[in-house]
Amino acid sequence: MLTTRRPALRRAAMLPGRVLRLLTCSLIGFACINVPAQPVLQIARIANVPDQEVGAEILTVVYAKLGIHVEFVDVPAKRSLIESSSGRLDGEVQRVLDVQREYPTLVAVREPFNYIEPAAFVKELNFHVNGWESLRPYRVGIIRGVGSSERGTAGMPQVEITETMDQMMLMLAHDRIDVAVNDLFSGMLVIRRLGLDGQLRAVLPPLQHIDMYHFLNERNRELVPRVEAVIRDMRASGELQALRSQITHRMLNGAAQSAPSVDR
Repeated sequence: MLTTRRPALRRAAMLPGRVLRLLTCSLIGFACINVPAQPVLQIARIANVPDQEVGAEILTVVYAKLGIHVEFVDVPAKRSLIESSSGRLDGEVQRVLDVQREYPTLVAVREPFNYIEPAAFVKELNFHVNGWESLRPYRVGIIRGVGSSERGTAGMPQVEITETMDQMMLMLAHDRIDVAVNDLFSGMLVIRRLGLDGQLRAVLPPLQHIDMYHFLNERNRELVPRVEAVIRDMRASGELQALRSQITHRMLNGAAQSAPSVDR
């Protein structure tokens, strides 16, 4: 065996260096051509919304189990639906299930993997929360494009629409509104990040519990049952809830540590 290979090795050693380099590059190029690229999905994530960041982190784990890399593109709430439903992006991090009625090109992954809990945040106001209607007598702040808040406050006489969570919470801190409606987790995080912890508070219980669903553009329809199966398994094992708790705990601690100092 060794004696038959030695002449071949000698011949290879005698090849000019330039030929060897070309042969090596050709072999590397051939190998690269035949290695399939890892699939990548570009998912719309509503910008500056903490619960969307939570959903994105969960989805990163979900898709990793399928060998799929995901990238998140931060866009405003309304714009994200345009981008994902048109197919310019591959889907939405999370939305309420009713989104598919207005955007039929978005296919729901019918296993809820995250949730939001719209809640009333106040400064000094004391009142009993009993669903959305209990907000009617007050000046209520909501965020543009957040469907649950828009539906919950529809027809109320004093609704202030803001562009961002930070803007809304600062309006509440400066008494320009009586109540700010935000997801419980997101609101708590923004309050800590702005250094308003102790000035603003959530009124419990939340106004509503809303399961959130991941959506894919119809061109990615074949992925839906695979993603559903992973989420279902993660929920059954307890991994899903543990992962969400870990993410939210880390984000809340980070917001508190980065908060500006406030003179009380």
